[in-house]
Amino acid sequence: MKIFFHRNFEKKFKKLNPKIKKAFQLKLKLFSLYPFSPELNNHTLKGRYASYRSINITGDIRAIFIFLSEDVVEFDDIDSHSNLYK
Repeated sequence: MKIFFHRNFEKKFKKLNPKIKKAFQLKLKLFSLYPFSPELNNHTLKGRYASYRSINITGDIRAIFIFLSEDVVEFDDIDSHSNLYK
């Protein structure tokens, strides 16, 4: 699987707490092997993110991504649940 990161994602990721960065790296490894692992809670989104999906990074942090093709993914945003879905 090829994974890309949108510029917006990269900007937000740089500002994250090191613990959250590490948690994301661990979840990303799992995602690259098993994108629909129950631990990730990979689910579709609605509204303005209708074509996107989300995975849980920590209890409150989510990463939003889109499948560009069957084996190509772009992560577009990462933030707390309340900031992403307001």
